[in-house]
Amino acid sequence: MTPSVIIDCSIAMAWCFADEATVETERVQDLLIAEAALVPTHWFLEVVNVLAMAEKRKRIAAADATNFLHLLAALDIRTDHDTSTRAFDHVLPLCRSHGLTSYDAAYLDLAIRRRLPLASLDDDLRQAAILLGIQVLGK
Repeated sequence: MTPSVIIDCSIAMAWCFADEATVETERVQDLLIAEAALVPTHWFLEVVNVLAMAEKRKRIAAADATNFLHLLAALDIRTDHDTSTRAFDHVLPLCRSHGLTSYDAAYLDLAIRRRLPLASLDDDLRQAAILLGIQVLGK
């Protein structure tokens, strides 16, 4: 199945933490039951970092974090391996022109390159995507 959406870490975390979930984030999750998502390689590290920090702050139990990772593993989430090779020539200019972190600019670059909608809760990333004509999901 060809990926139909780029998802960032904020969307995935909304599936984990009930207080971050919205009707729109649930729609994106439901979309992934029948369709594939695409993420840059750093997405996995972002997800693990959020879970590790949430465990450290006692926001989530280790068992619940592990269960959430099983949920993610059951979804068709594919990795784009070209992101790091585009960092200097494509990601950095997006950082500069839109005031984004390199991590967020990598999602934007992927959405531009693959011509796919971007699912994110990050306001700066969403605004940059909209300015560039990328369809935005979430919120």
